[in-house]
Amino acid sequence: MTADMLPAAPVSIWQPVHLGTDEMGQQAHVTLAERNMLIGGEPGGGKSVALQLIVAHGALSPDCRLVLVDGKQVELGLWRHCAERFVGRRDRRSGKSVLDDAIDTLRWLQDEIDDRLDWLLDHRMRKIAPDLGWPVYLIAVDEIAYFSATIGTSVAQKEFSALNRDIVARGRAPGIIPVEATQRPSADIIPTSLRDLFGYRWAFRCSTEASSDTILGHGWATKGYTAEDIDPQSRGVSWLRAEDGFPRRVKAAYLSDEDIIALADIAAAMRAQPQPGTGAATGKVIALREGDAA
Repeated sequence: MTADMLPAAPVSIWQPVHLGTDEMGQQAHVTLAERNMLIGGEPGGGKSVALQLIVAHGALSPDCRLVLVDGKQVELGLWRHCAERFVGRRDRRSGKSVLDDAIDTLRWLQDEIDDRLDWLLDHRMRKIAPDLGWPVYLIAVDEIAYFSATIGTSVAQKEFSALNRDIVARGRAPGIIPVEATQRPSADIIPTSLRDLFGYRWAFRCSTEASSDTILGHGWATKGYTAEDIDPQSRGVSWLRAEDGFPRRVKAAYLSDEDIIALADIAAAMRAQPQPGTGAATGKVIALREGDAA
């Protein structure tokens, strides 16, 4: 396939995010500001690389603040120097667990939502807009199940889940964008009350039609849109349900570790400097290859 070019710096979180190429050879983009996204699929299908594409765009956007919640540390850890907060490493000095840190971070985001909504109400506005000059917060979570069902006590897991649901439910209007990934797309991990709050869905290879429907939404498998039928060897192939509401078969773009390191270094250097404005994309470009995804 022909290579797509990702601007290295700067872009804007209000601009479309490049995700890959569809069956017709057309580029697949989504606009994430005022939206949120759920990504799911079995291990090795491509969901973590998909999340990297979105984080890369956010990191290269001066009008975006990154909050990275990574149970495995290494999936999003290469971006940690670009992030406002990075959750993934246990604080050995204080003894605070990763789950404790995640809960504290979600509480902080909850306070930010409350403050922004209060301001919007006082100024008779329903949602933020680019001309306000407020940064948009992009919250990337990989993996939901690690925090909601694996580590910590059941009380802490329930608190994480409740805070997460509130942020997904109320975050769009004040500019708080959750993009969350799971390799366990089941009803106990992504209950209907949470799943149905996500506007965009991106399903990679799933082992069952029920798992696929957990990501795309109930009933899509019976209409022929199921990630169960994706060849296990076709890494990066997926169903994307975004702006028009209908699933679209997409081959996700691919960032190698070397690409991620280069982009993260550029983004960290950019964020260390005063920015006169977001402007149009300029400068160095790095190819996004339409290849295997991890």
